[in-house]
Amino acid sequence: MDQDSDCTAERELLEAVSRITVSSTTSPSDEAENQPKAEISCQVRKENREKDDMKDSSATLSPNSSMTTKELQEYWKNEKRQCKQIKLLFEIPSTRIVEHHLSKYVMYKIIILQTGSFDSNKSVIERRYSDFEKLHRNLLEEFSEEMEDITFPKKTLTGNFTEEIINERKLAFKDYLRLLYSMKYIRRSKKFIDFLTRPELQEAYGCLRGGQYTRALEILLEVVGLQERLTRGNPVAVVPTLCAIVVCHKDLEDPAGAFEYGEKALSRLRVHTSHRYYIPLLETMITLAYELGKDFLSLQEKVEEWKTKKDPIRVFSLKELAVREYVR
Repeated sequence: MDQDSDCTAERELLEAVSRITVSSTTSPSDEAENQPKAEISCQVRKENREKDDMKDSSATLSPNSSMTTKELQEYWKNEKRQCKQIKLLFEIPSTRIVEHHLSKYVMYKIIILQTGSFDSNKSVIERRYSDFEKLHRNLLEEFSEEMEDITFPKKTLTGNFTEEIINERKLAFKDYLRLLYSMKYIRRSKKFIDFLTRPELQEAYGCLRGGQYTRALEILLEVVGLQERLTRGNPVAVVPTLCAIVVCHKDLEDPAGAFEYGEKALSRLRVHTSHRYYIPLLETMITLAYELGKDFLSLQEKVEEWKTKKDPIRVFSLKELAVREYVR
């Protein structure tokens, strides 16, 4: 009996020693082989992403090496904003019939909403049937293959102003805009963006040229939010509008408001110092900073730095550039 117990104890001791030996000699690669394949794959993808991010960061940082820490922080903050996917929804809740001299047409009220946003982020514009028709023709010239399955509501010889036809077109135009926006190349195209913003911008710049700064500012502030969302991948595209807002605030003797929007415009030009608005904006910001008691020496240094790198050329003032935008 005692002999059997001794044998059993000896066997258990040998097995325990064997387990310890195997465990201590297992290499990290052996452990990796024991991991589930999905987990390993996930880990590899994560490491590759981190390498790509570091590679992209170093590639992007090189032109910004002269930035201050604060400027870099602001730049990367804006870059991260650009990475966020923005989705817009289109609603056409109402219409109105316009009679102008001998013409009569229907204006469709389009509300453009950002998904997951509050009502304060919505944009409201009006377009008529001929505006949609022109957009469709223009897009067909450039995106014939993408547009081949998109139907456009046809004109009718009679009944264009009946409630039935108007309601049908409201739904048709809503679906039409939704389909266009769902296609990346179309929603990023100048023709699509112009359809949604150009009439308002033309009116705003017309008011600016006529010295109606209050009205121009009102329109520009309404359209700039939509323009920013539509040109998310190209932040420089909104610089002229931001600079026009600076001009309006400045001429309305609101230097604080002008400086605020000037900073927004300048943040989009950090790595675009050859842009036509860069030096005029810097010079305006120097004047505003001096007036507001803010630091203007760093801005002055940027102007001097630019002048040492560029050939002397005539530079328009910010206002001169603004009044030249959207001239028919």
